[in-house]
Parts: sequence; structure tokens; C-alpha cells
Amino acid sequence: MEPSTNIVRISSGEPEEPEENITYMDALLYKAAAEGRIEEFNNHPKLQLESLKTPNHDNVLHVNLATPENYAKFYVGILSSRYLPLFYLFFRSFLWISIYKRNSKKRSNFIEQILVKCPSLLLQKNAKGQTPLHVAARNGHSAIVKLLIRSCAKARDGDLEKLGMDQVNAVREMLRITDQESDTALHVAAQYGDDEMVEGLLELEDPDFPYSANKNQKTPLYLAAEIGNRGVLSVLLDKSKSTGQGGPHGRTALHAAAMAEDA
Repeated sequence: MEPSTNIVRISSGEPEEPEENITYMDALLYKAAAEGRIEEFNNHPKLQLESLKTPNHDNVLHVNLATPENYAKFYVGILSSRYLPLFYLFFRSFLWISIYKRNSKKRSNFIEQILVKCPSLLLQKNAKGQTPLHVAARNGHSAIVKLLIRSCAKARDGDLEKLGMDQVNAVREMLRITDQESDTALHVAAQYGDDEMVEGLLELEDPDFPYSANKNQKTPLYLAAEIGNRGVLSVLLDKSKSTGQGGPHGRTALHAAAMAEDA
């Protein structure tokens, strides 16, 4: 069954924008995107990926990156039977690592191939104003964050050290995109990522660029301090010279860190 094409009209107090052509994903394509099955998209060579969306304006990348890798949990649950008490911990660890790695590799391959087909998906926003980079950061995909940055830079062989300024500026433009909450991917990573992810986001960023507070008046540094993420705090302080420390109600990142210690 082919996806159905619809026209979305934007009505607001602002001047009317051009109509946006949207092809809504059917259930089969949505499932294929979630599971990272590239063959389903290869079987539809005439499919216009740039207009393929969910009702929430998620594109194929948004859908894939928002899908949790829960297969390992399923198999580990099977092995939690009381009949395997001696081997349970060993198998739990082994299966979790092996299945997680396999699924992560599959996800990376899928995203790479989709971006070859349609690079413009990288900067598309969903209904919440989130790019695929926001969603990758929100779901803890450190390796995918780096992949998206390399894709944006069009880096040969993944080498980020030999980029021209045009490529660097293209990456910086993507990094600074804010969603409806005024969060950049760095704001999101400060809450849900790790030091590796944050380091990847700052690798090509201007160290003097000031990341301002979001709508909740919280900067990336404040967000990391609020949850007591010392690894991320260390990276932010080391890599970003203009890291804002402000937070809501006149509090600073130091206040947030102290409250996190007391919690």
C-alpha cells in the first residue's frame, strides 16, 4: 500500500507560508523506520523521503532514533528464570552487550544509508522543533550523534580534522538549532547524554559561542549540574569558554550542583 499524500495548511497570525507537501507514513513504513530495515525503503525507489512524515512531523530518522533498543531486555528477561541461577548474571551481561552492539551497528548502517538517499532529513524539525540530532541526544545515542555530525560535515572517511570552514560552519549551524523549548542538542545531551556525547557535540563548536538558557532559564552547564553529572560538567567547563552558569530564580550551576549533592 502506497503512503497517502496530504497538504498541510499552516494557519496562524503570521503571514501564510507556502503549503508543505507531506506524505504520511503507513504502518509498514513506520515499522520499517523504527526497526531500521533499509530494504523496505530500497523497495520504494520513487518514495520522496523528504516529505515522508508522521502526523507529528517526525521523519524517518526521528522515528528510528526514538525507538529504544529493547531487544536485549527481552532476551535477558527470558534468562531470568529461577532454573538458571548460576548462569543468569553471565548470560545477562553477555546477551546485553552482544545484542546491544548488533542493534547499534544496524541503526548506524540504516541512518547512513537513509542520509545517502536524502541528506536534507538531517535538518528537518518535527512538531516539537526537534531535529534528528535532538532526538539522538535525548535517547543517549552517542555514536549516532557523531555520525550525524560527520554526515553534516560531509567528512571523508569520518575525519573531522581536515574540514574546511564551510563544513565547520554547516555543523555549527546544526548544533545551534533550538527546539520549541529553546533547547539545543547540547542542552538535551547535558541532561540525557554522557561525557562522550557532549565532547562530540563540542568538537567543532566555537569555544567562545555562548549557549544561552532555554525557556526554563537553564543553560547546558546548569542542566548538567542539576542532575550531578560530573563527567559532562567537566567536559563543558573544559571545552566551552563561554558556558553560562545561570539558572531559574537567580540560582547558578553551583547552587544546582550543591542541591544535587544533598539529594
